[in-house]
Amino acid sequence: MLILSVAGGNLFEIAARQLGDATQWIRIAQLNGLSDPMLSGVVTLVIPDVNLAAGGGVASQ
Repeated sequence: MLILSVAGGNLFEIAARQLGDATQWIRIAQLNGLSDPMLSGVVTLVIPDVNLAAGGGVASQ
């Protein structure tokens, strides 16, 4: 796991850069209690470990 502070942006970019797959943005959102992939202001995020087998993009019901 990684702790990352960002100023604005979105979880798609962060997932692509940190996890190698923009569709895994939902993993970051869930870990940080977020529902909106758009960020505003300075936010500190916990980034999960890379998992190439993880699906992405759709929250499980």
